[in-house]
Amino acid sequence: MIFAAGLGTRLRPLTDDRPKAMVKLAGKPLLEHVILKMRKAGIDRIVVNVHHFAEQIESFLNDRPDLGRGVVVSDERECLLDTGGGLLKAAGLFTPGEPVLIHNVDIFSGVDLNAVIRFHQQNQNYATLVVRPAVPGRGLRFNPDGFLKGWENSLTGECKIVDEDFGNARNYSFCGIHVVCPELLEHMIHQGTFSIIDEYLSQAKSHALKMYFYEGYFMDLGTPEAIAEAEKQSCV
Repeated sequence: MIFAAGLGTRLRPLTDDRPKAMVKLAGKPLLEHVILKMRKAGIDRIVVNVHHFAEQIESFLNDRPDLGRGVVVSDERECLLDTGGGLLKAAGLFTPGEPVLIHNVDIFSGVDLNAVIRFHQQNQNYATLVVRPAVPGRGLRFNPDGFLKGWENSLTGECKIVDEDFGNARNYSFCGIHVVCPELLEHMIHQGTFSIIDEYLSQAKSHALKMYFYEGYFMDLGTPEAIAEAEKQSCV
């Protein structure tokens, strides 16, 4: 699944007349970059959620059958559901019984999606979250064995604790790339509009949600400045 329904407020003015997914990086919409990355990993069924300027994403997929093949739209035009609510709404669109790889549309990285999927399946994780070294601000805390134990904002001191092992855990920055098993989708605790991180923290109390550590090239393309910087990189 590609999370593409956000308003893209940090990307203004680039998103004044288009959705975040259709902002271009090196001549291609961000959505195209992520679809191609997923195709390279052998993923042939992709769900894309839409809200802001949703018709532009639908038109793009219809006009590009090479990209749109196997892509299903989860329509959130009536109500933007955040990441957790968006995943819950889309649950019936995934291949039954198969794990789901999730990727934010505004993430550009060298993460090997096949390696993440293999790690998830070999360890039989309930969910696998790709993380990188911590940066100031919001982060996820994992214990030495790699299990999710909480959330913390290092700038404000606010925290959300899974269990007593929170104090033995380290902070990491979430990459916006993750894999969930079908059972997690069937037993989601929250309803309506909610963050997937809150769902993970709730489910981590009784299930194995593990980190996949990544140290390579990574950019959050959430601002015009980040787009400009990424276009200077030779790997684009």
